[in-house]
Amino acid sequence: MPSRQPIGEFLAALGERTPAPASGAATALTAAMAAALAELAGRFADDEEAVTRAKALVARLEQLADEDAEAYSAFMADRSDENRRRTIAIPQEIAACAEEAAAVGERVAAQLDSAVAGDAEAAATLGHAAAAVARRLAELNAG
Repeated sequence: MPSRQPIGEFLAALGERTPAPASGAATALTAAMAAALAELAGRFADDEEAVTRAKALVARLEQLADEDAEAYSAFMADRSDENRRRTIAIPQEIAACAEEAAAVGERVAAQLDSAVAGDAEAAATLGHAAAAVARRLAELNAG
């Protein structure tokens, strides 16, 4: 489960010649980092709504990292239509969550004038990048 591995082990696993974990899990965890940065910035902005939403996104994106790795492994073992659908649906959800993390980061950045605004801006940039990658993965998996 990618979300439960120490970062060094996860990075080593990404570099292996195996079907998973790969870019889907990496993208989900990148988006989770974006959401965590938005949470941090939300705390400095005293924006409890942003903190709550960002925390929920972190949790869901961690789950999606694991689900993506499982779905792609299942698809490589059995290229059924159902397994293919999962390899499309999961990156699409990653993209949606990543865009939401970016939006939280942007919202909080507008509330800050301290150095923490950089963390909120990083959340937005990472979120948008993760969303773009996840959308592309869904396209590629659709064939």
